[in-house]
Amino acid sequence: MASAAEQLAANLNFGAFAKATELKKRIWFTLGALLVYRLGTYVPLPGINIEALQQAFEQQAQGILGVFNMFAGGAVGRMAIFALGIMPYISAAIIIQLMTSVVPRLEQLKKEGEQGRKVINQYTRYLTVILAAFQSYGIAVGLEGSSSGIVADPGWFFRFTAVITLTGGTVFLMWLGEQITARGIGNGISLIIFAGIVAELPSAIAGTLELGRQGALSTPIILGVILLAVVVIAFIVFVERAQRRLIIQYPKRQMGNRMFQGDTSHLPLKLNTSGVIPPIFASSLLLLPITVANFSAGQGPEWLTQVTALLGRGQPLYMLIYAGLIVFFAFFYTAIVFNPQDTADQLKKHGGFIPGIRPGQRTAEYIDYVLTRITVAGAAYLVIVCLLPEFLIAELAVPFYFGGTSLLIVVSVTMDTVSQVQGHLLAHQYEGLVKKTKLRGSRRK
Repeated sequence: MASAAEQLAANLNFGAFAKATELKKRIWFTLGALLVYRLGTYVPLPGINIEALQQAFEQQAQGILGVFNMFAGGAVGRMAIFALGIMPYISAAIIIQLMTSVVPRLEQLKKEGEQGRKVINQYTRYLTVILAAFQSYGIAVGLEGSSSGIVADPGWFFRFTAVITLTGGTVFLMWLGEQITARGIGNGISLIIFAGIVAELPSAIAGTLELGRQGALSTPIILGVILLAVVVIAFIVFVERAQRRLIIQYPKRQMGNRMFQGDTSHLPLKLNTSGVIPPIFASSLLLLPITVANFSAGQGPEWLTQVTALLGRGQPLYMLIYAGLIVFFAFFYTAIVFNPQDTADQLKKHGGFIPGIRPGQRTAEYIDYVLTRITVAGAAYLVIVCLLPEFLIAELAVPFYFGGTSLLIVVSVTMDTVSQVQGHLLAHQYEGLVKKTKLRGSRRK
């Protein structure tokens, strides 16, 4: 099966692309929105001493702040108005998805179609504001408590302005992402994270080359890192396209006096159903005690210092727990986003069945069995992709923009965007073909 990029290359007609006015408008709108986002990452929070902030951030760059800074496109290191990024919205969406399987009201809304989805989206926005406000207040208090003199004038006025500014930045990015999804190309939220990671890649590459110039990294190691990144990208593309297709058959049906043959379709199950959620959650949870210990500067409890030493990057315990968390979240999130019982009920409702499997409960059990087996492979794939670069980061001090999580996000979002571009091009070509057919028919008459 050809990839989205291969299909696009095979069907791409530059003449048709030039005539696809709607597609060009969407692309320009997307680029303009991402440009606005990038400009916002350079607007600093009022009342911040930038030099003191940079010195303090360098000490925490390998902790959870570094991960958030990567997702925020460097805005955390500059403490910009978009420092929170889009992460509160993602957290709110995940919490709402968890609650849909627990709260009957939300579960009912999920089954109501488009109208229910709009209500759930509204709840997600409200929760985003609450989470962003709490996180903003925590950041303000943390900045004030720093001994580096980051805040010029500590007090409630600074806290209030910080909460309003950072929360407003997150709400604006949430709105901007929704606008990109509706009026642009690709998923807006994913593209914002993608733009943040890609924007920081040049500085990461320059930092790696500078290490080579200073002799900290040898030329063969740098070439090996580049080759490894290419291999990892190819591996991600291969696995993200992988599917387990379950054959679905529909019985013969009669409409009036005519008998229609039964159709054969398939139910695609992605090898990596959970996407990039497991690595993001696992890295955040694992780096949290390290960051807390670094902020305490040796003043915290002794056991926390010992745990921090054992959870250092490259340590066996770190790798083991990181892999365990990735596997746990892979199964946990897959169970949330895909319900075998609902799928089996939908198949039974429309008369579809898996050959050799009785419709209903037996079909749900079979789908769950297959999904569990491919999730094992998907979780192993995530562990390999995320742990392999960790050895480079720990042993060679390579910037973790080359880490598996960042590469996974960049490749996945690129594939999704390319497929959407292809869809718009094919739709435009189809509309042109329909118009030509109608024109020929009118001429014959």
